[in-house]
Formats: sequence, structure tokens, C-alpha cells
Amino acid sequence: MSALPTERSKADLRTAALAKRDALSDKKRAAAAKAVAKRGLPVEITPGMIVSGYSPIRGEIDPVPLMRKLAEQGARLALPAIVARGKSLAFRAWSPDDRLMLGPLGILEPSPAAAEVVPEVMVVPLAAFDRLGHRIGYGGGYYDYTLAHLRKIKAITAIGLAFAAQEIEAVPALSHDVPLDYVLTETGIFDFRS
Repeated sequence: MSALPTERSKADLRTAALAKRDALSDKKRAAAAKAVAKRGLPVEITPGMIVSGYSPIRGEIDPVPLMRKLAEQGARLALPAIVARGKSLAFRAWSPDDRLMLGPLGILEPSPAAAEVVPEVMVVPLAAFDRLGHRIGYGGGYYDYTLAHLRKIKAITAIGLAFAAQEIEAVPALSHDVPLDYVLTETGIFDFRS
């Protein structure tokens, strides 16, 4: 089926959503990160449960306040590490006070010496999302590939983290795009599980 001229491409939608995100003040960004942390995750945190976050880049909502709260609730934390393009992300054990190092794409990640783990919950960054749980990332496909790969091993809850301004009407989802279970913003929780 060919795209209609009125349909916007993922690249255009990404650019527009990121412009909205970039326009947010530092004060609004900090308040949003605190609001998300205060609300917490929409899943029960059990002692020892592994939750992966991410190192924020390009103005993404900061997950660290949320991750600190999860650690206080007994979760074990992890951050993704890029192994190679087209490969699943690796997740390495992490504590909010650990020193991080620059990974291959210039994103902070734990040392290769940190223990590798498989999360039960993945907190995922995004450029845009819609009310069906579809996300637009940055085009690398790392999270889609990783979720599809890891869900063959065990059940993983995928939770997008975003500013409310990043919601768009519809993401043009493709067959390889893996929908999220939830999206958390400073204004609420979107539950996409059917």
C-alpha cells in the first residue's frame, strides 16, 4: 500500500516531536522527571526485580529520579550498552552513583566489567508516541530488536518515558515495530495492554 501524500513520515514526526521536547524549559523538565518519579511505575516492584533505565541524551526526560526511587523499593537497576548495530542491546548492572563511560554512540553506559543482566522491566526513551503504544525512536531500531529478541526468552514489560508534549496522533507503525506496554509522562500513565 503506498503512502498518501498527506501522511507524515516517521522522520517528519520525529523532528516535530523533538522540536516540542526541545522547547521545554529546564524547570518544566526537572518538574516532569520529579512527577514521574513520584508516581513510580505502574507495575509492582518486587525485591531483586531487574529494571533497566537509560542514560538521557538529546533532552530526553531524565529517568534517574525514577530509578533512584525504584532502587529504594528493592529493584536492581541496569543500563543498556550498545554491542553492535543490528544486535540486541546488552544490559549491565548499574547503581545511580556508579561512574559511567562513553559507549560507541557517545551515550553513557556501565563498564563492560559490570555484570550482564536481563531486565524484567525496560524503561525506554522515545522521540514520540501515540495512544496505541507505538513509539518513534531515533531510527536505529535497537529497542525494537532488543524487545523482540528478549521476549523470546522471558516476559518483559516495556515502559516508555516521555514528556506529554511528545504524544502524537498516530505513529506509522511497521511490522517490526514493537509496541510498548505503557508510557509514563508528567501528566499520567497510558496503559496499552489489551
